[in-house]
Amino acid sequence: MAERAQQQMMLHFPATPPAFFWHRLRNDGFTTVPRTLPIAMQAIDDQSKGHPAGHTLFSLWARAPDYPFLTIENPTTFAAEAGFTGTRVVDTWRKRMKALRDLWFIQTKAGPSGEFHYVFLVNPNVAVEWMRMTGRLQDGLYARFIDRVMEIGAFGEIEGFREHMELVRQQQAAAEAAKAADAAKAATPGEPPVEVGAPAETEESV
Repeated sequence: MAERAQQQMMLHFPATPPAFFWHRLRNDGFTTVPRTLPIAMQAIDDQSKGHPAGHTLFSLWARAPDYPFLTIENPTTFAAEAGFTGTRVVDTWRKRMKALRDLWFIQTKAGPSGEFHYVFLVNPNVAVEWMRMTGRLQDGLYARFIDRVMEIGAFGEIEGFREHMELVRQQQAAAEAAKAADAAKAATPGEPPVEVGAPAETEESV
């Protein structure tokens, strides 16, 4: 794909100055992001209408050190890069972060800078599939997502997630069944206690 793109580039945009090129192996300041991220951002914005959080997720991935984990020491910087302005930029950013967490795109732990000091970036393919499982994704957008996942060869991730969720469901069902059995056993009256020391009645004693 890269070789084909280079050939087409030379055909359609010949004599382009080298300064105009950006290449991840030659230029500084890069990270790796999932190719499905634009669709994931659209899915997020559809669920947070009026308070879109898709760009907030992108800014997190753009800051990640080529590994899906971030330590956010200055929330104001992240809020600004997410496009928020005004006197309550951090509060606005935190609301978007909560939306991302509710939609499974991030996991967070509190630290010195607040509630979102430590952030794990969940695989967006998994998060989008979870949105579909929970009825949070439209048919048309999900169809485009699956087409793109298959195009980039990542459908195995979806299958792996489905298997994981089925295992979780089975474990939860087994735990609930065991709990119900214990409750039923506790509610069943036992045999009446035998009075210690009282002689049993016989025909001779009557």
